[in-house]
Amino acid sequence: MFTGLIEEIGEIVNIEQKNGAKVFTLGANFSWELKIGESVAVNGACQSVISNTRNTFSVFCMKESLRRTNLDYLKIGNKVNLERAMILGQRLDGHIVQGHIDGIGKIKEIKEECGAKVFEIEYDTKYIIEKGSVALNGISLTISKVGKNSFCVSIIPQTLEKTNLKFLKSGDFVNIENDMFAKYVEKFLSAKDNKKEKISLEFLRENGF
Repeated sequence: MFTGLIEEIGEIVNIEQKNGAKVFTLGANFSWELKIGESVAVNGACQSVISNTRNTFSVFCMKESLRRTNLDYLKIGNKVNLERAMILGQRLDGHIVQGHIDGIGKIKEIKEECGAKVFEIEYDTKYIIEKGSVALNGISLTISKVGKNSFCVSIIPQTLEKTNLKFLKSGDFVNIENDMFAKYVEKFLSAKDNKKEKISLEFLRENGF
């Protein structure tokens, strides 16, 4: 689990191809503190540390993860958002982020509004609600507006400065993790709808008949 609060911006220093998968080596200040097997969110995608030095660490990114995320587009020198897994008992200042990317969104437009940068993202809005939460490249954000096939988030200067969003432009791709509670509610309601289609003695008892 993660909080969606980025610890630091890392840099891709090496990429090694591995039969459809990739091993990314990243430069980060906290590299020396990591342990083998520890989880680190890279642009919001949960990855396991396979090795580390004082200034770098490496993760093995499977083919499925590459397919679902923007990690496959990374090149040496690119900047990525990094967050280590949350510690039980620490404050949760963002929202619960699992590190499981649901899809890739495309930046449609970036504009300035009241001192903030407003990012409009092209994406399926099935699980997106106004004032709800979403993780963008691992960053916990509040949705400010929802359209038919896009949504907007407002980025304050402090967030922009501490994340890789400051390097992005229109046409770039971002990892998106929907709010886990929205997905659970949808699953629960779907299950209830399916049950209603099958009237049985068990169904009647469960519903007080």
